[in-house]
Amino acid sequence: MFASRTGWALAPNRFSAALERHGAAGREALDLTESNPTCCGFAYDPGLLSTLADRRGLAYDPHPKGLRAAREAVCGYYQQHGAKVDPEQVILTASTSEGYSFIFRLLCEPGDGVLVPAPSYPLFEFLASIQDVKLVSYPLIYDHGWQIDLHSLSEALTTRTRAILVVHPNNPTSSFVKPAEMEIVHSICQERELALVADEVFLDYAHDGLARPSFARPRQALTFTLSGISKICALPQMKLAWIVTSGAPELAREAMARLEVIADTYLSLSTPVQLALPEFLARREGIQRQVKERVAANLAELDRQLAEKESVRRLDIEGGWYAVLRVPATRPDEELAIDLLEQHSVIVHPGHFYDFPREGHLVVSLITLADVFAEGIRRVMGNF
Repeated sequence: MFASRTGWALAPNRFSAALERHGAAGREALDLTESNPTCCGFAYDPGLLSTLADRRGLAYDPHPKGLRAAREAVCGYYQQHGAKVDPEQVILTASTSEGYSFIFRLLCEPGDGVLVPAPSYPLFEFLASIQDVKLVSYPLIYDHGWQIDLHSLSEALTTRTRAILVVHPNNPTSSFVKPAEMEIVHSICQERELALVADEVFLDYAHDGLARPSFARPRQALTFTLSGISKICALPQMKLAWIVTSGAPELAREAMARLEVIADTYLSLSTPVQLALPEFLARREGIQRQVKERVAANLAELDRQLAEKESVRRLDIEGGWYAVLRVPATRPDEELAIDLLEQHSVIVHPGHFYDFPREGHLVVSLITLADVFAEGIRRVMGNF
């Protein structure tokens, strides 16, 4: 009765089952995996909601690419990142997940492949399988910081590869694509006639405060740059994201024409949110400042506690709001995470959730409430 593309293993894994038991027993836990900014105690500008009261939102006048004023606001955002983007290059979507779905449908026949980094966010597997796309991993290697294994990336290419996906900065490794890596990946895509898909949702959160270049800058390779207000404005509930299409002019125009038809088929965006987007983006600095201060404070607390432990260290991070802990690989990460939950009432993610190739990695969120984070890390450290 059901399509094979939805034949996922739906039974809870051991870690999920442990979480269910813990909650059913009424036991509280310190959650070091909280990544929803609306649950992390940030003070949002109370005037944000008033922007949704624009009376123009009572009229329905759909535009497949999105309202012009909203797309112009996206262009203004990229201008601050040194990228000149025209509104006609932009298509608004309800989420980056929807943006991925549009792009996979645009590029891939059933069974075609897209290269994705590993470690990386597990959502890609579901997005690809729904679209009948095959994911092929290329490794990020850790050697004095994270780097793309460019040789392995090249070796993973086949005649059915349609795109290379990069995450800038990556989740959860928090590593940016280096300028030299950008150029090489662009060259590979241009030479092999592949599309380049760049996820930049965490672009604004560089830990050193230095702006990183966006993939939306003009290049010859067909490039799709995805982002949205879920991270930029810490407003995941508002459901607005976008795709910026760039590349050789004729190719980019053809891609946009086809994407417009796909977007016109769904028309998933609400008018009030589109009308509010210019104001959301204009006010983003206030919430971003709070997020960056929280990340810096929690990172400093993590390093303070790590200084007392020789057996645990954190891997270098450059941006975003996650940290990876390298712990003794004396048992599977999932067993360790379950033990931390059941014995110490603290929640962390095991590395295999993100396709780390070896045991000995835990992932924590740096936007957790500061007191929760400090106590939770203390309990984690007490296990070593």
